[in-house]
Amino acid sequence: MYERIVIVILLVFLVVAILLPRGSENAAAPPDVLTVIHQRKSVRNYTAEPVAAKELDQLVRAGFAAPSARNLQPWEFYVITERGTLDALAASLPYGKMLAKAQAAIVVCGNSRQFGEGATREMWVQDCSAATENILLAAEGIGLGAVWIGVYPYAPRVEAVSKALKLPEEFIPLNVISIGRPDGKDMPKQKYRESKVHWIPPRQ
Repeated sequence: MYERIVIVILLVFLVVAILLPRGSENAAAPPDVLTVIHQRKSVRNYTAEPVAAKELDQLVRAGFAAPSARNLQPWEFYVITERGTLDALAASLPYGKMLAKAQAAIVVCGNSRQFGEGATREMWVQDCSAATENILLAAEGIGLGAVWIGVYPYAPRVEAVSKALKLPEEFIPLNVISIGRPDGKDMPKQKYRESKVHWIPPRQ
């Protein structure tokens, strides 16, 4: 009788061990950084599934991790999930029509009060571009789709975004990043061109 009880208990433990998920074994491993870089694409087609606030927070934090001249960090990020604002941006930006279907957007702005002086003043564009690329790569890495919509230096676009967001005068919108869950229509492109790579000394 005692042996039968022990056998039943062991069988129960065995069944539980088989049925329970194995944690890290079942979890999909995140893609490595080079895969993310080469798989990044401009995604303009999205599903209706919402984007979580914690995901958008991850994207913004990636933006903050970008390098900047003299570490001035002249950027400001506007995270938008309000449908009316997304629609207003879609209507006012000539290449931003996908915002009408996007679930979110991040507007990357330069804060002129944090620009460098003299020739370094215009480096805010490089700094904010680096932050933008970080956001685009982070979106790819966590399974979201995103596309860079150019705003600066086109005065009508700058004015339209500034008006829609009621930006302070010192904030200059560099771009709008449209964000959503990709529907699978947009695919990465092969962009490598060996003719544009110059080795010094020449590669053997």
